[in-house]
Amino acid sequence: MASKPIIEESAHCAGRPLGKGLVDLVGKAPLLRLDSLNAEFPNVEFYAKAEWANPGGSVKDRAALYMIREGERSGALRPGKTILDATSGNTGIALAMLGAALGYAVKLCIPVSASHERLAMLSALGANVILTPGEEGSDGAIRRAREIAGENPAKYFYIDQYSNPANPRAHYETTAPEIWSQTNGRVTHFVAGLGTSGTFMGVTRRLKELNPAIRAISVQPDEPFHGLEGLKHMATAMVPAIYDASLADANLTVRTEEAFAMVRKLAREKGLLIGVSSGAAVCACRSVAERLERGERAVIVTIFPDAGDRYLSERFWKEE
Repeated sequence: MASKPIIEESAHCAGRPLGKGLVDLVGKAPLLRLDSLNAEFPNVEFYAKAEWANPGGSVKDRAALYMIREGERSGALRPGKTILDATSGNTGIALAMLGAALGYAVKLCIPVSASHERLAMLSALGANVILTPGEEGSDGAIRRAREIAGENPAKYFYIDQYSNPANPRAHYETTAPEIWSQTNGRVTHFVAGLGTSGTFMGVTRRLKELNPAIRAISVQPDEPFHGLEGLKHMATAMVPAIYDASLADANLTVRTEEAFAMVRKLAREKGLLIGVSSGAAVCACRSVAERLERGERAVIVTIFPDAGDRYLSERFWKEE
């Protein structure tokens, strides 16, 4: 897919120092214009936030940093405490990266079914990894993390990304304003997958404050047992405390096979290597465009949470 980043002024041109610390690089991901979709929908502009540009390689860097900083601010996270959470992969990688950078030990509960690449990255970053049953998904990891936190609450700072209000606040204060600025306030539709739901909740709240006419569409798998890492089937999963279903103007479901096919297509035909939840987001954006009134103009923005290099060991790449 011919994708053109919207280039922001460089630090050098702005008269600021060239060097930045790791934490300072979180956020300000470029907005990619997805040109190939315009041929099919000439009245629609499609964009995606390329969140793999974050130093930890995913959108979860934003929430992880906010949750750590809030823990420090409140005193719940102090030197000597271990950061603990359940993760499907990306938040864990972000916590492990930031923990190493800021001097905190990190313990993570993660399903054994997570991609080999994600597990390898956690090990490389020095995290203490507790594997949970793959068939239980992220819910099993959550239950195990709660048990560990309950056994020794003084030892751990249990981040609990599924209930932590700093998670959506990160996107309310950073991701949403970036989308608004990068589209010059022209965004008409926001599309995002539901995992913890933090990205969708935070971005939607802020965008609707800026323009109540913006439509927000949430995306989730079409069935409980699926292959879309990082996404939840809300009807059957442990629903995150931060999730508010009433914020979505519409909710779309995507089949695992459909998302896999989209990921393969974009990689092989357009050179765009995106993650599986990003593939699901593209499928949903097409569905939104198909539902528009004839001739209706729209600017649809979605989130690419991570890149495809975290899923290269998955079998779907060999399928046709």
